[in-house]
Amino acid sequence: MRILVDGYNVIRRLPDLRAVERAEGLAAGREALLARLRAYRRARAHAITVVFDGSGAPSASGGAGGLTVCFSRAGETADAVIVRLLTGAGSGAVVVSSDAAVGAAARRAGAAAVTAEEFGARLEAAALGALKGLEEESPPAPTKGKGPSRRLPKAERARRARLGRL
Repeated sequence: MRILVDGYNVIRRLPDLRAVERAEGLAAGREALLARLRAYRRARAHAITVVFDGSGAPSASGGAGGLTVCFSRAGETADAVIVRLLTGAGSGAVVVSSDAAVGAAARRAGAAAVTAEEFGARLEAAALGALKGLEEESPPAPTKGKGPSRRLPKAERARRARLGRL
């Protein structure tokens, strides 16, 4: 599974990362996010691409160990880069951004869209090592059904299956 992260969007939506950015600067906010994503990457073996807006950022892109960092070019937004990366990622991708336009583009490309706040909760759970424990706490599904089935639409079932693997 490939996870595409709108870097500054996530930093500015999560209170603790936003506090780091305001207190120590933009570079410190980026490093705090990347540290969290590296920890998440160790817990879950997904390929993660973080896209930052290029203004005031290093011109180089890089990645190591399944975590790729890239900056948009001058005159291009991170949102445009994410939409471009979606064309090659296909339906197995998950886009992390609270931007409605990016989420809509992800759904059009067949990818799942997750808000920054929702992904932040998953990052915290992975950091605490509680992600597996949370999944096991859910009660087992009843074996005997009563009444009409309440099956979700196929697109929603596919989205939940992809997000369940996060």
